Amino acid sequence: MSTDTGSSRGAAGGVLLLCRAGPDAVAPVVPLLRERAGIAGAGDGWTLLVPEGEPWRNGETVERVATGWAFALAVGVSWPVLAVWWDADRSGCVLASGFRRPVPYVWLGNGTAVGEDEAMRTLGEGLGLGAGAGAGALLALTRPEPSVDGIGRLRGLLAALAGLGLRLPDGVAPGETVEGLREVVREVVPEGAVRERVEMGGGVRAAGARAGAEAGGSGASGGMGARVVAWVQVGLGVPVLLWGVRRRRAGWVVAGLVLVGDGVVGGMRAGAWGRA
Repeated sequence: MSTDTGSSRGAAGGVLLLCRAGPDAVAPVVPLLRERAGIAGAGDGWTLLVPEGEPWRNGETVERVATGWAFALAVGVSWPVLAVWWDADRSGCVLASGFRRPVPYVWLGNGTAVGEDEAMRTLGEGLGLGAGAGAGALLALTRPEPSVDGIGRLRGLLAALAGLGLRLPDGVAPGETVEGLREVVREVVPEGAVRERVEMGGGVRAAGARAGAEAGGSGASGGMGARVVAWVQVGLGVPVLLWGVRRRRAGWVVAGLVLVGDGVVGGMRAGAWGRA
């Protein structure tokens, strides 16, 4: 089979977000993406998210957007998030878990691995894949295989995770167009739910934006101001989140997650965590 088909179909770029939890647990944190997203079960204990937005068309790389989305979803929850992405030249995945540094792995369009074997081992361990055949299948993706292109590597990755119960809905696969993926994953997290959760933290985020402006930067773009906003949002969001968890107040938990998620994603774009 030709290895060019998958790459050409995925040339415009795409992202699949795979959460190691059921849809009921994942839906409340989807607002952290700041994008409407299609949601579907993806097997035993897995949820698939297909964000509707394509911010990489505005100059961001698909890899960076995918990393930010995965990190935002994983902050403050007990389950990991695996982002699978592709563009015209490369494909890859990134594992996010809590506040830990995301673990990426990348292949060139022709399937050549450009990541470290240790990163793939860490990825498997983070998802709960033991030292059996599944782990061996992951490590095989780091070795030369001229007949498999980058999209084929992603499909091999997902096949290796089948042992953990992952089953993508029919019609969902790396390399498909974003429009095609949206057609398959029709159930969308309601916009009203997103707005309600975002507004719960709006007053505190506004205070963070004012703090950034007072620091002499633009709260919405790059520079020191954006970094200050990110630090303030995370600094305010963590205690809100912890207070909500301790008091078992779901609304405050979501508000804290929104703040922390906004801060983390904004900080990544502004380079606030670059020296962490």
